[in-house]
Amino acid sequence: MNPPIKNAIISVSNKLGLVDFARGLTAHGVTIYSTGGTRNHLDAEGIAVRDVSEYTGFPEMMDGRLKTLHPKIFGGILCRHDRDDDMRAIDQHRIEAFPLVVVNLYPFEATIAKSGVTMAEAIEQIDIGGPSLVRAAAKNHAFTAIASRPEQYAEILAQIDENGSTTFELRQKLAAEAFSHTAAYDRAISDYFASQLAPEAFPATMNLSLKREEILRYGENPHQQAAVYSNPREVGANLVTARKLNGKELSYNNLLDLDSALAIARGLPDCGVSVVKHNNPCGAASSDNIADACRKAMEGDPVSAFGSVLGFNQPVDAAAAEYLATPGLFVEAIAAPSFSAEAVEILTTKPKWKANVRLMQVGEFTDNRPAFQTRWIEGGLLVQGTDIGDDPEAEWSVVTEAKVASELMAELKFAWAVCRFVKSNAIVLCKDRALVGAGAGQMSRVDSVEIAIKKAGQRGPGSVLASDAFFPFPDSIHEAAKAGVAALIQPGGSKRDQEVIDACNEHGLPMIFTSRRHFRH
Repeated sequence: MNPPIKNAIISVSNKLGLVDFARGLTAHGVTIYSTGGTRNHLDAEGIAVRDVSEYTGFPEMMDGRLKTLHPKIFGGILCRHDRDDDMRAIDQHRIEAFPLVVVNLYPFEATIAKSGVTMAEAIEQIDIGGPSLVRAAAKNHAFTAIASRPEQYAEILAQIDENGSTTFELRQKLAAEAFSHTAAYDRAISDYFASQLAPEAFPATMNLSLKREEILRYGENPHQQAAVYSNPREVGANLVTARKLNGKELSYNNLLDLDSALAIARGLPDCGVSVVKHNNPCGAASSDNIADACRKAMEGDPVSAFGSVLGFNQPVDAAAAEYLATPGLFVEAIAAPSFSAEAVEILTTKPKWKANVRLMQVGEFTDNRPAFQTRWIEGGLLVQGTDIGDDPEAEWSVVTEAKVASELMAELKFAWAVCRFVKSNAIVLCKDRALVGAGAGQMSRVDSVEIAIKKAGQRGPGSVLASDAFFPFPDSIHEAAKAGVAALIQPGGSKRDQEVIDACNEHGLPMIFTSRRHFRH
């Protein structure tokens, strides 16, 4: 049974699209019942509204806390139109049936996101009547449609245009979305109270409320299904909320690589560009201008850079785009705060891959970064603090007889910034503030050293070496010395630290201990 929609209750916090929706309803003879701010909003637009208090005979009170919690409201929402006893009851008590309920909730999350909000202010944004209306309508979706998001208005109105009612299939879908809406709302309140009453780093319970944004073509491999979800609590520059300016749809692997590329670029000094392949940097560079940084980054490992993704920490300008359009280069995707109009024109008209390259505009970088990193394992979730921010250089110490030449300090800082984003065991060789060789993901650190040296080739002499964790043996130092490495930086902390220091002294190599490691598994 699809009851004709003659009456609707509307009470919303988010008024986006409401006026047009309400006008569409009244054009079909629907009587709108409303309260408070929503009623005033519709009145101001010249839309006829019946006041809920007038209908129930019971006034709003307690500063608006008590408005819709009344049998004449909930009876009209919960009545089963195929039950004679239900319909006799609403006739006996002069209750109007409400086959359409339009409700979204107080902006609790937006309120607590503001600086300096008190708990008393937050509590006033805990909706009571709204969730009750939503849940009642969703429970009775066999007969009642519940709109909990402005994006649903068009489909509801289209069905009313066609049939004067909504279909069961639509009502069922709306009910599922409504229950998700109230569940997310309750989770936000629960998390807020947990953070206020027990403000420890890791709460006793952790609730996740994620919104599916897109179904991806497939996962890491074609036989795996995949999707991307957004976390509404995380704001700032990211791939999920980025604006795509060009290119085909993003894949699961594209998103992983772009996320890494963006993280690396954010950590680079000055104008910085990262080049990522298979979730590891094969190029990274800093310079005084973004075009030069782009060139140096792409030249770090030109073979691996073919088909890579890039991250920029500055807007992509025409000069950088012209370089990337050079014949022989191929880029899958680029993430940057923004792109100049000239850069977009060049990248989408000049290279052979112009139609396919994904240009992702993520917005300006801010300090608003996720506090936690999560990773699913079978049976649960691992949670840790995010490894972001600069290491305190006050904790750095030169532990060798040879001291670090002043011109090498910027190189070592750059190498240390890049190394933390390479999979362990991680070794990077850098020169002229550019990555020239990387060894990643090896079970033996000396293997990583040898791979980085091989990648660097003739650029190895005079480069600096960074290691994400301590050297367990001095063998890596001997290999670095043979390659002409000029200085090293590493956390220290091995029981064989002195043997490693002795090896550096043997070769006259300066080495810094940072006292902090950066494993990346």
